[in-house]
Amino acid sequence: MNWLRPDRIARLEAALAERILLLDGAMGTMLQAARLDERDFHPEGHPCAHCGELKGNHDLLNLSRPELILSIHRAYLAAGADLIETNTFNATRIAQADYGTEALVPELNRAGAALAAAACREFEARDPRRPRFPVGILGPTNKTASISPDVSDPGHRAVDFDTLAAAYAEAATALIEGGAELIMVETIFDTLNAKAALYALEEVFERLGGRVPVMISGTITDRSGRTLSGQTPEAFWASIRHAAPFSVGFNCALGARQLRPHLEALARVADCRVSVHPNAGLPNAFGGYDETPAQTASALAEYAALGLVDVVGGCCGTTPDHIAAIAQAVAPYPPRQARKLAQAA
Repeated sequence: MNWLRPDRIARLEAALAERILLLDGAMGTMLQAARLDERDFHPEGHPCAHCGELKGNHDLLNLSRPELILSIHRAYLAAGADLIETNTFNATRIAQADYGTEALVPELNRAGAALAAAACREFEARDPRRPRFPVGILGPTNKTASISPDVSDPGHRAVDFDTLAAAYAEAATALIEGGAELIMVETIFDTLNAKAALYALEEVFERLGGRVPVMISGTITDRSGRTLSGQTPEAFWASIRHAAPFSVGFNCALGARQLRPHLEALARVADCRVSVHPNAGLPNAFGGYDETPAQTASALAEYAALGLVDVVGGCCGTTPDHIAAIAQAVAPYPPRQARKLAQAA
């Protein structure tokens, strides 16, 4: 498996020493544009083809519409992405319980990783000088370990640490089996959830006898500059730095303009690479995103010029056009980590 090959890690390190790398954009935005109906979510010839209502379970499209997922990966690679996220944001037993499809979790993750890896291999074969990497995504789940969902019972928790860790371990194992070369714990609104994921990853790496780079991406939920569980960027870093992540950063919730002071705070304290993939601005009254590719790219170019980032991309509302514009905008600037090493020398 690629994840055990040191030459792949060396190629990733070499690429990051030369330039800011591009993460892809929003999967959900592209899927919404495809105007899918219920039939799209029922894999033909699969036992789940006869399940109940599944529309909205986008992870299931890895099985029912793999050609669609592959086409989206290809569109982002053609736009300039170096890192392709697997379509597995909700592919944990906890999140899949909403649809009664918990048993499909290993299959969803293996298929999601295989699709991203296939797209990366295809584009790398076209230009072997430029490696492309599939990133296995572990989403936050739809439950929080730190906050009660019941305002009348502050001590109640909908999920516990051990349950989260087991769910993350199952998903991560399948992502690695499917070909993921990095793992990203992303859209972290509750750091305790993330700590369960990081604990699970260490157990998986020990059991499998190897490891992949781990990216960690939190979410600042509003302009207060805190996560949903109440942490500032500095506190968030202090809580997860023990995992020695490959990168740390923020994504979702805010656009690049609103996120900047919080990313600056994180970049001041983090001793690893820094990533960011913001939304295309703030949502409008209809839940859509109006920020143009040029506007998003301009904001991220400022990040790059200030030496804040090593990896950039897009979250909600972003498209291949956004990624292409971002790629062009950040191209003149060196990565943060490379700049810091040069200054230290």
